[in-house]
Formats: sequence, structure tokens, C-alpha cells
Amino acid sequence: MQQKIIILDFGSQTTQLIARRIRELNTFCEILPYNRFPHDDPSVIGVVLSGSPFSVYGKDAFTLDLDGIIGHYPVLGICYGAQLIAHSLGGKVEPQGTREFGRAQLEIAFPDNPLLKGLDNPTQVWMSHGDTITGLPEGFHVIASTKTVRFAAYQSDTLPVWGVQFHPEVYHSLQGSRLLENFVIDICGSLKQWSPSGFVESSVSSLREQLGNDRVILGLSGGVDSSVTAMLLNKAVGDRLTCIFVNHGLLRKNEYEDVIRLYEGLGLNVVGVDASEMFFSRLKGVSEPERKRKIIGAGFIEVFENEARKITDARWLAQGTIYPDRIESLNITGKVIKSHHNVGGLPDRMNLSLCEPLKWLFKDEVRRVGREMGMPEKLVSRHPFPGPGLAVRILGEVTPEKVRILQEADDIYIKALRSWKTGEPGMEKPLYDQIWQAGAILLSDVRSVGVMGDERTYENAIALRAVTSTDAMTADWAHLPYDFLAQVSNDIINSVKGVNRVCYDISSKPPSTIEWE
Repeated sequence: MQQKIIILDFGSQTTQLIARRIRELNTFCEILPYNRFPHDDPSVIGVVLSGSPFSVYGKDAFTLDLDGIIGHYPVLGICYGAQLIAHSLGGKVEPQGTREFGRAQLEIAFPDNPLLKGLDNPTQVWMSHGDTITGLPEGFHVIASTKTVRFAAYQSDTLPVWGVQFHPEVYHSLQGSRLLENFVIDICGSLKQWSPSGFVESSVSSLREQLGNDRVILGLSGGVDSSVTAMLLNKAVGDRLTCIFVNHGLLRKNEYEDVIRLYEGLGLNVVGVDASEMFFSRLKGVSEPERKRKIIGAGFIEVFENEARKITDARWLAQGTIYPDRIESLNITGKVIKSHHNVGGLPDRMNLSLCEPLKWLFKDEVRRVGREMGMPEKLVSRHPFPGPGLAVRILGEVTPEKVRILQEADDIYIKALRSWKTGEPGMEKPLYDQIWQAGAILLSDVRSVGVMGDERTYENAIALRAVTSTDAMTADWAHLPYDFLAQVSNDIINSVKGVNRVCYDISSKPPSTIEWE
């Protein structure tokens, strides 16, 4: 039985980050809504209570009966979680007057405490709260403080229960990973069973049991999630897997041909369908972003469904759904935020059972699994790419000529990111590997005046986008070198007919989104 840590989510923006930190300790963890604790799951070895935007004493606060948790499992409350424990057991939580946000120095009163052992004293932590604990419940004592927060960390006198009012999961808590390691490994007793190699072995075994001798179909996108899914299934069922790769005409330059060759080289059974003419005809005259997305989504389903019906004995539909997709599909109130983006609607219409072998993994874990299986690094490290493709990177109507212009500009940009390296001597990395996602955008409804060869031009502008992120929920614009941007701008304007201006997008998410449409 695989051990697990349960993270009860009270709505914090950093809940997924807690999970990522625990997974980095080779320990499986699961995020659940705060009111869905699995009391009958014998694999649970510890519980983390997340932060929250609410106040524990507020009318709309998420509350939890701790009787079935405290005294049964080791518990760590983080920020709101720490305040909830204190408030529920008779302590006092009050508004602070001004929100405390940012770095603070944690002074440790008990350096040998199991949660804090091995940390520097003092150590930098990250605060983000408007309330503070002003009184601990009976039977609890303070173990660390900051200049402004007396009860920055506390522990029960008799039970394995801890609370911290800072966020050990964020980057700016310099030794937060050590604190989480103390909790997960030493206090909860994790055997560190979660690893890419172990995941591959157990997944292939369970897939063989689940699928038997049935035939499986999978919609390939060229992205890392569906590609790793295909490789796992190929190991499990071999030629009983059929992959369908639909070209809607909105892929990157030469991507359809390149990806088909790459997949065939991996030994996958791939059916390629070029439906670009159909998509262009349906997009003619359409400029509104949501309409474009719906047309492309419906067209993809139609093409995929037609091809899948030719495989008459297929019983399973496989999808590259990953854990963040599932988390975002159900919020802590139980309401759907958004449906899975993977081949939405097909299982019910096609009467197929669903197979999602990556449904417990984060994106970085998917990449580690891909590397474990020997997949080419170029495929494993690919940036995310939108399902509607370049259609949402062309502002306004989508036409074959606009796609050609954008494909050429994007190709120059991505190749430059792959070839331009920065870093300490001997440790240089391509810019492509230092960012989360990049692409070019065609501002097709915007023309600007230029001069080329002493002649006036009135042509298109290209915007370049590159962001850093860990999960795409938030993102910052990548600070690319000026000389790199100058070179790319020069190459695009000189090489791509129809472009006379290049801009760089320096917007973060929020308030902007990564894609423009």
C-alpha cells in the first residue's frame, strides 16, 4: 500500500505548491476539499491544513470538525490552517489591523523541536496574513516567533500537532523545504515510495490489469502530457493502442510532419489526419476569440470521432489529463470551475470508458516520467501549446496567409530561444529551458508604418511573449536579454514578408493571461 499525505484545501493560492514540495520528497500526496477527508483510507500517514483567503471567525469561513483528525494523524496547519486549529480548540485569532506580507526573520525558541530541527536560527520565512493568533489553546506552546508575530509556530504538548503562520511552501521561505521534510519524513514516517521509476512500473502493471486485451484510442496533441500517456500505454498494451493526431492547420511550422515522424520513431501506432482546409473554411470571417475556440473544439471532436469510429473494437478512450486539471475541475465548494480540456465530451458520445494514467501527476512529474522512459528531451521539455493552436495567437480573423506569417515569425523566435544560452561558464542553459512558455502573436488588426529600402511600408506587428511559471496559475514575464530580443526582432523583420515591427510583452498573470485570446 502506497503511503500518502492528505492536504485539505481551504482555498489558498499556494495549495498546489504545498503538494509539489511534498512530491519532491518522493512522497505521494493528494489535495482534497477541506470537507472531504477520507477517514476510511488506511494509506494516510499525515494531514496538512492549507491557507485560505478567509478569516477563521468570519461568517463565510470554511470550518472543519478536527475530532476525527487530531489525535489520529500527525497534523500541520499552515497559516489559515494554524489559525483554524487554534480557534477550534479554544485559542484566540484576531485581525492584525494591517496585512503582514513578505519576508520575516523567524526566531526559533526550541531548535531541537521535530518540526524545526536543522533550520538556521534565525531563518527567513514568508508571511501572508491579515489575522494573527493572539492566544494558544490550553495544552499548546509556542516554538518560534518573529518581531511582529509571537505565535509564528506552535506545537501541542502531547499530540503530533503543529501550526505555522508563515508559508514554508513558497520560495522565499528559505528553509521551508527542510521544515516540510521534517514533517513528512521524520514525523509522519514517509518511506519515500513515490518516484518516476516506481510510477512507470506500477502504472504499466495497473494499466494491463485495467485494459486487459481491449483496444485503446488516444488523441495526441504533440504536447508532453499526451505523449507520455501514449508511451505508458504503448508499454502496457503495445499495438492495441491507436493514436490519432489531428492537424487543424494551426500548428507551428512543419510541426505536423515533424511530430508524426517523431512518434513513429518511438514505435507508436499513429494515424495522422490533415483537416486544415475544413478548419480554415469554418473560421472564415470569425474574429471573436471564444467563437474561434468553440469552432476549433467542435471541429476537432468531429474529426477525431470520425477516425475513432473506424476502430470498431475500441473500448477505451485515453486522455493526458494531469492532476491540476482535476483540481481545477472541482473547487472546494464542490462546484465545477472548468471541465477537462482534453477531448471534452467524447466519452459519453462514443460510449467508451475513460483511461487517465497521468491523473495524479503535476507537469514537472510528467516530464520526469517521460525522461524515465527514455523519451527524447525535445519532446519531454516542450513548452505548453494551446489546443486551438495559433488561432488564439492571431488577433482577428484566421486565414492561411496570417498563419503563414505567424508560423515563420514563431519559428525564428523558438529556434533562437533553443540556441541562445546563458548562465555561469560550464553551466549554460538555453533560454528555452529557462522559461515556462513562449510564442509569437500576430497583431493582424494592427498595422504600422515602416521604412524598408527607402520605401514606406504599412504592415503587420508581431508581439513576442515569454513567461516564467511553475504551474501556469500565475506567471511573470521572462527578462530575456536585450541583445537576444534585438537579434530576434531583426531576424523576423528581415525574413518574414508582411512584418515591419516587433514588440515584447512585459505583462504578468494576473492581470493579463499567458495567451492573448
